[in-house]
Parts: sequence; C-alpha cells; structure tokens
Amino acid sequence: MFENKDLTAMPEKELRKIRGNAISMIFQDPMTSLNPVLRIGEQMTESIELHLKLDRKAAVERAVELVDAVGIPDGRRRLRDYPHQFSGGMRQRIMIAMALSCNPRLLIADEPTTALDVTIQAQILDLLRRLQEERGMAIMLITHNLGVVAEMADDVVVMYLGRVVEQGPVDDIFHKPLHPYTKALLKSIPSIDSTPRVQLPTIPGAPPDLVDPEPGCRFAQRCTRVTEECRQQEPPLVPLGRDDHLVACYRPIVREEHANV
Repeated sequence: MFENKDLTAMPEKELRKIRGNAISMIFQDPMTSLNPVLRIGEQMTESIELHLKLDRKAAVERAVELVDAVGIPDGRRRLRDYPHQFSGGMRQRIMIAMALSCNPRLLIADEPTTALDVTIQAQILDLLRRLQEERGMAIMLITHNLGVVAEMADDVVVMYLGRVVEQGPVDDIFHKPLHPYTKALLKSIPSIDSTPRVQLPTIPGAPPDLVDPEPGCRFAQRCTRVTEECRQQEPPLVPLGRDDHLVACYRPIVREEHANV
C-alpha cells in the first residue's frame, strides 16, 4: 500500500508514473546499478526529462543542483565523468542524487552503506537524515545492520523469511522485543560490556526450505518457545499491549522477561 493505494493491483501504466517519481530507490551496489558506459550526467537527466518533462538544458541544471546537494564538489564537471571515476562513497552519493531527482515522497534505501568503510557509512547516513528533514520525505531503510536501525529509524519492521514477525517503535523493538526472533537478533549484537573470548549467542538450527515450506510459523524450527500450535498454524500479526507494537507469535515475550534481553 502507498498512500492508500494497492500497488500490486495497479496497471503498469499507472505504476510507471509512480516509479522513480513518487517512489524512488537507492540500490545496494551503486557500481552495478549505474551504467558503466554512460556518463553520470546522461543517466541523471534521463529520469529528470521523463518524469519532470524538462528540456535538456533544464534537466542538466537540475542534475547540477542535485549533485551539489549531496556534497559532490565541482558537480557540473563531474557530470561528464563515468561511474568508475568515482570512489565508492561518491558513487553512493550519485545514486542518492538520482533517487531524489523527482522529489519523491518515499525513498527506499536498500543497504545503502554496504561495502563502505565506517567513516563513509556515517557520512552517507548523515546525508540521508539531512535530506529527509529538508525535503519532508519518508525513508524505508532495508538493512541487516542493527546499529544503523537504532541510529536512523523511528519505526522498525522485523522480517524472517519473507514474513513480518514484529513491528513497532524503535525503542520498543530494541528494549522490549516481543518476538523470539527479534530477541535472538538483539542478543547476538556485540557489546562493549561483553566478556572477552566468550562466544556470542547464535540462533540454533538452519532456515527451512522456502521452496516447500512447512505449515505454521516459519521460525518454529529454530524457536526455543515453540508449541504445537506454532507448527500447525501461522500466527497473525496483532497488536500487543499497545496499538503501534505488533507481533506474530503465539507465545510472545512478556514484560517480566525483558530484563533478560
């Protein structure tokens, strides 16, 4: 659903108006997302001309504004460069500029800091946060990095094998998790207080076969709280305790257990 519209039921013609316009996306690996044989300027202006209906000159000026906005110096000259002439961090900035070219209302960022060193990661996250505040857009951040989640998110959706198992405000997810999978993820994060040479907790077992999944909760085979009901029927996602904290579990973690997280 996007703005109360079911995207899966939309005809292709309507979807084309939304893709890259109302909804834009930053892909995980900018080097494979950018066309290696086209200059950056050509790749940026194509989307601008298509969605904003600008002529070539106006589209170039818009592209210059965008590369300046994401912190790339000498933007007009750099538009003539090819992707391989940029560093990893600069390529990611180019991807952000391209995603913002049509003023989207929703920006989907798929692992935007993958393969970047810690310093560059922090710069990219700061850039995304600043642009979000300036433009008033929503960001859907897809990541395995729980540190990034804690720093960036207001609300969190936890997924396991394609199913939402928990959803709620970031503070509740990190400090009062309801689903066993969420709790297990949090316990696996290294802490500065961790005892040296003590192995971090892991989730036992292996993910089930998704080609022919068994009935019931997909986490049942690895869950320490599993019941027969869990194995037979998939639990619904329902609110527990408060309307904005939802969990899909027949035996969610109760308040008294949070001290052990």
